[in-house]
Amino acid sequence: MDNGHRSTLDKSIRLLRPSAHDKHRLPDIDDLAARLRFVPAKGEVWFDDRRMVLLHNSSLGAIRRELIETVGIEKARGLITRMGYQSGTRDAEMVRRIRPDSNDFDAFAVGPQMHALEGFVSVETLALDVDVETGHFYGEFIWHNSAEAEQHIATFGTSSAPVCWLQQGYANGYLSSFLGRQMLVREVECKAMGFPTCKIVGKALDQWDDPDADFRYLQAQDFVQSPSSKKFSFSRSAASTGEISDKIDLVGVSSGFNTVCHMIQRVAPTRATVLFLGESGVGKEQFARTLHNISDRAEQPFIAINCAAIPEQLIESELFGVEKGGFSGASQSRPGRFERADGGTLFLDEIGTLSLVAQGKLLRALQEGEIERIGDTRVRQVDVRVVAATNENLRDLVEAGKFRDDLFYRLNVFPVNIPPLRERKEDILLLVEHFLNRYCALHKRKVTGFTEAAIEALLLYSWPGNIRELENLIERGVILAPEDGGIDISHLFTSGENIRREPARIEADAHSLEQPVEATNLSAQLREALASGKLSLDSLEEEAIGQALHLAQGNVSGAAKILGTTRARVAYRLSGRKVAHPAGEKG
Repeated sequence: MDNGHRSTLDKSIRLLRPSAHDKHRLPDIDDLAARLRFVPAKGEVWFDDRRMVLLHNSSLGAIRRELIETVGIEKARGLITRMGYQSGTRDAEMVRRIRPDSNDFDAFAVGPQMHALEGFVSVETLALDVDVETGHFYGEFIWHNSAEAEQHIATFGTSSAPVCWLQQGYANGYLSSFLGRQMLVREVECKAMGFPTCKIVGKALDQWDDPDADFRYLQAQDFVQSPSSKKFSFSRSAASTGEISDKIDLVGVSSGFNTVCHMIQRVAPTRATVLFLGESGVGKEQFARTLHNISDRAEQPFIAINCAAIPEQLIESELFGVEKGGFSGASQSRPGRFERADGGTLFLDEIGTLSLVAQGKLLRALQEGEIERIGDTRVRQVDVRVVAATNENLRDLVEAGKFRDDLFYRLNVFPVNIPPLRERKEDILLLVEHFLNRYCALHKRKVTGFTEAAIEALLLYSWPGNIRELENLIERGVILAPEDGGIDISHLFTSGENIRREPARIEADAHSLEQPVEATNLSAQLREALASGKLSLDSLEEEAIGQALHLAQGNVSGAAKILGTTRARVAYRLSGRKVAHPAGEKG
């Protein structure tokens, strides 16, 4: 089977209880060590295209101690675990570049070997059984010489619980990103507890009986869900439990997501007006609902209105209500959204589209806590917390005279910026699993997961439609995928989505890579481009593919031979899709 068709779900690694001779049989580490570069003249250390820093282990121990003493051991563990998770996902992103054509075990070994190279721990594999097609993963590993356990013992002495939080977070992030679904690694023995070494066990999140005992440390706040914590049911007879937790639908572990969660937790107990900012589809309404559900107004109404979806001539009646005869066609009195939200929260989405007249009345409602229905002379008092959202720059609208400056300052009490999905790469796999579970239940479909090409495309795609677009693509994939089969890239990107990454060009003063150059000049150009930040490993790879195609006169197989790689890899890079003949190219 072509590598381009090979599923991340059909990778099967079987290394159950290896012999003593095999336990340490890992691939040569020279390919990783060669990517570690010291640039003392600039005060830089680089691993591949990522800048690194060297820190004293005792300094990390001092930070750990201060965190524990300042915020408590539970919050400190969460912060340190999430820090490790981010590092693990970053390292997993490099696997395809570092060992693109290696066997599965050698590719998997990149994480443990990089962790050793970075000075954290030496990893020994006791048992490894992976069949991603059925969602099965089981691994047992020994951590030798844990820097984290060593420093904890030096600072606090022996512990009654495992303490390798940073390393556990790293393993969680690396495994999840590498395998394309959420994994959970648990430290079952720790040197800080008196064991000779540290031992960890890894399984898929839903294969643990009590995953939240450890997974909760990856979540910034208690109200954030794990993909396994909610079982979706769409039976007509299913009744809502009415619990607040059932009303919260937030999933994520990225630093950007966690920052937003911290902010809404901070502002939730107050009466402050909150303004959510961010691109369309980032989940502004979900965060607004969560803000309401964790506030003291949770038992009161949450009323939402999309200001852009209401005609301008009707927006005032929708917001403030209307008295019978208030205008032509008003045959009866009815309350507006403010009255319906009395005691609770009113969410105003796309607030930048409000007319100036409506803006003036909204400002009065915010300042005075009172409204008047259209056609009425009675003033009604309302107790409403207003939460607004926009994907526009309100400051620009103020300068253009399209938005009242006094209303902007009244709304901008507590702004919360929600980052786009392309800046929250760590959340993609969690969201994918979350939506997969939801739509398999909704459409009564059974699919096993995602192919390798699909996972890579999901992680590389720029997501202009953000989470809304991701959700739609996963639902599409669930519908199109074969029963008991995997979701392939052809089941996802069917509406003209651009998943091809345009190659960056190397800029050089005297030469271009399109011209024949001596090896010494080429090396100089590469150093200059790398130092200036104009070149990444991905762009260099795509440039090499372009030049190989030129030499092979457009023949993809010939280009692959020149590059010493597979035709599938070249074709995938060219098209951004699974193996295909890009227009105008030869096989």
